[in-house]
Amino acid sequence: MIKVVILGAGNVAFHLINVFSKNKDVKLLQVYNRNIQKIQYLKNDVEITNNLFHLNKTADIYIISIPDDSISEFSKQLKLPNKLVVHTSGSVAINALKSTSNKGVFYPLQSFSKNKKISFKTIPICVEAENKNDITLLEKLATVISTKCYQINSEQRKQIHLAAVFVNNFVNHLYYLGNSICEENNIPFDILHPLIKETAEKVEHLSPFKAQTGPAKRNDIKTMEKQLAMLPKNKKEIYTLLSNSILNTYGKKL
Repeated sequence: MIKVVILGAGNVAFHLINVFSKNKDVKLLQVYNRNIQKIQYLKNDVEITNNLFHLNKTADIYIISIPDDSISEFSKQLKLPNKLVVHTSGSVAINALKSTSNKGVFYPLQSFSKNKKISFKTIPICVEAENKNDITLLEKLATVISTKCYQINSEQRKQIHLAAVFVNNFVNHLYYLGNSICEENNIPFDILHPLIKETAEKVEHLSPFKAQTGPAKRNDIKTMEKQLAMLPKNKKEIYTLLSNSILNTYGKKL
């Protein structure tokens, strides 16, 4: 059984706490958060604390799951010699950890929201560590909650996180823009749900290059000009930028 302490109470920490609490191969010993009120809901199920001096010192892995720009300074406060301390960030290098402990990364590649249930079984877990034994331990922890575990170094992980911004964060913002067009014209956004689902499922079987459709892919200038005329300035700029990128990708120009 792998003994774990989680430090943090954000979205990733919330879901890790949930999945570890229900797994027979993991013992969640303790949860730390500076604001104890945010983890009061756990007090009947696991030990909680807001004092680093009271950290349980018997865990195998200490998982820091806090905002990226706080990881370095926070890790300096940890006094856990010969213990494995990891963070869960996609964009922060392993050497950002400044504790005197062994260092590693346990990065679940997924978008997390507290109000959305999620299954870890198919979530890729990217792990990194400074020595072979710690890699083995992190892989063991990953495989008890997921079927997908990858050894990914810090530079690769930064690139994965960058790619994820494009396919997740930017795409979601485009959903928002599409939703605003629907709302402005009294159209239910759920009319687009089947299209969104089909596109997402398609790239599981086709490369995004082959899956591309639409007026820019067809070099349908007349349709693009009509649609541009329908848009306010901010949406017009995004439409033009993305259309030009598609046109350039397929060797065409406006």
